[in-house]
Amino acid sequence: MARSLAVAALAAGAGLTVSAPAANADPSNYRFDFGAGPVEQGYTGVSAADAYSPERRYGFNTPEHMVNVPAKGSGAGSGAGSDAVRFLEFGTKSSNTFNVDLKEGLYKVTVTLGDTFRASIAAEGVFQAMNLTGNGATDSFEIPVTDGQLNLLVTEGKVGTAFTLSSLEIEKVSRHPEMDPTIWVGGDSTVANYYPLETSVQGGWGQMLPQFVDRDAFDIRNMATGGQIARGFRNDGQLEAILQYIKPGDLFLLEMGINDTAAKNTTTETEFKEIMRDMVRQVAATGATPVLVTPQGRATDFVDGIHSSVNRWYRHSTAALAQEEGVPLVDLNVLSSAYFTGIGPDATLALFMTGDTLHPNRAGAAELARLVTADLTRQGLLGGVA
Repeated sequence: MARSLAVAALAAGAGLTVSAPAANADPSNYRFDFGAGPVEQGYTGVSAADAYSPERRYGFNTPEHMVNVPAKGSGAGSGAGSDAVRFLEFGTKSSNTFNVDLKEGLYKVTVTLGDTFRASIAAEGVFQAMNLTGNGATDSFEIPVTDGQLNLLVTEGKVGTAFTLSSLEIEKVSRHPEMDPTIWVGGDSTVANYYPLETSVQGGWGQMLPQFVDRDAFDIRNMATGGQIARGFRNDGQLEAILQYIKPGDLFLLEMGINDTAAKNTTTETEFKEIMRDMVRQVAATGATPVLVTPQGRATDFVDGIHSSVNRWYRHSTAALAQEEGVPLVDLNVLSSAYFTGIGPDATLALFMTGDTLHPNRAGAAELARLVTADLTRQGLLGGVA
């Protein structure tokens, strides 16, 4: 891909016209621009009506369930972000997918949505990226392809909203379809990704892990979502996605409890503990290492200058479960309280969203991620901290 872009740049400098490469010129690397508008230079245009064919090697499996729509990702009505396609049928198991023939290997997939309030990306029948928000939201993930074809769609983040796809880039990483050692993350809104990933005001500590983890040692896949409870994470597709790919040498960081304690979710502490136990055991059975993480408290959990929230969020059950199952525990609840006590109430409040004592802002999420990775390193679970 880098070489072809360099050639294109030289040609442009010489005053030559460079047309979009045909998708069948390189079956391992693609750049698709979806919708009915002008096609971005260097991309292959795909309309909602373009059905998959073996000759073309890409297209929609059921184009009758796709429509072209405008998008606000680029100005002046041009560019890959200026239009999109909308999925009228969706769901991780839906056959309404965009299909691309690919040789066996490991691929980096970069997805840019159109005008979408909140949506998730699914491929190969499971979630890949969770709850992208905002027009033109972008995220990337690596995925092994072993059956000759990638099957991808945009699916529910919030039912009733439009699920749209603006552009898609596929780059072959390796001819071997094995994922690198990976840290998988499960959790709630204090852990989840916020978009744009590099500039969001709010942050989750799972989003900030790449700042502190040696990326040559681990990839990071954050499957956390806002409002999630242990039962939902286990039953509604997020754990399923992790179990499809997780392997020996991987870590699974699981933080739950904040929403489980809410009365509306009717999860008793005993039920919570057993659901968490079930997830720990399912992951351990793959040879990967499950790690339980306790949630931080509220910014205002100060008494006489000391921050403590040890009685919140079913923390005691999480800590007990780690001991019973013989799995590592990152007691972020206690670690963060020690940090908050050290910096004081005012500085602590500055690490949370304005008017919100529970959800960290970007700076606060980064501090929580730093505490998590430092404790993982202390326990010998990481190769090092970047």
